[in-house]
Amino acid sequence: MGKDLCEKYPAARAMFEQAEKISGLPLMKLCFEGPKEELSRTDVAQPAIFTMSAAVAAAAGGKLASPAFAAGLSLGEYTALYAAGAMDFATGVKLVTQRGRLMQQAATAVPSGMVSVIGMDEAQAQALCLQAAQGEVLVCANFNCPGQIVLSGQKDACRRAAEMAPAAGAKMAVPLDVAGAFHSALMAPAAEKFAAVLAGVAFKNPSCVVLSNVDAQPYASAGDIAAKLLAQLVQPVRWQQCMEYLIAQGGGPFYEIGPGRVLAGLAKRIDRKLPITCVNAADAVEQLTANA
Repeated sequence: MGKDLCEKYPAARAMFEQAEKISGLPLMKLCFEGPKEELSRTDVAQPAIFTMSAAVAAAAGGKLASPAFAAGLSLGEYTALYAAGAMDFATGVKLVTQRGRLMQQAATAVPSGMVSVIGMDEAQAQALCLQAAQGEVLVCANFNCPGQIVLSGQKDACRRAAEMAPAAGAKMAVPLDVAGAFHSALMAPAAEKFAAVLAGVAFKNPSCVVLSNVDAQPYASAGDIAAKLLAQLVQPVRWQQCMEYLIAQGGGPFYEIGPGRVLAGLAKRIDRKLPITCVNAADAVEQLTANA
């Protein structure tokens, strides 16, 4: 992840080098070589993904500068705020490193997880949570796209939800390989500690419209950022609604930056004709800048 980008673009490598100094993590070694198990830990993955996304933007230069709108799913909201100038890169790395560390601690404290249910609407998914919780924590955590909702909670509750999902109307249920129950009340200990971290950041007003995960609405000002980022830890991510908002503003073009194509896939489930370009490697950056 990011190796070809850093080999070809000095600006991208500079982002990784700066992030390593700030985070204290060997991000280039982990991103380029693995092992995957260590890179997948949320305390490592969060600064790694944020850095990779910023490195793509740095390599692309002016082509991705000054967006009209910016949004990101969960951790990606930090990239969106960075892209909009609400915080600098160093601040972003510090925040996501602390966020990842605190979320890893909360995930380790209580056996928990997440399960994706396919083919349900919000009302059905909420009903499944009530049925499968049986006194434990189980909530809807991600509204990703039509027919794909992720549940989050204690491990046994997630297991019961996966077993009950077909009878409750789901086409299928897939347990996710994640550290814990993100975007649920089980992240409250992380949120409590992260509040002090956010309190020390002087955010700036975004230079473009940036959508918040918790309500799919634009940030009104810099004064809203800390509270909404904090709420995001324990409240559901309304990504489908974020995309629907963006589509209603004119429909693109859209650029997904970072290590993958997940958001493009989700967006196509909302509107197959959306003009989306995934910029996730050196050849994609080269093609993007060549067409500038």
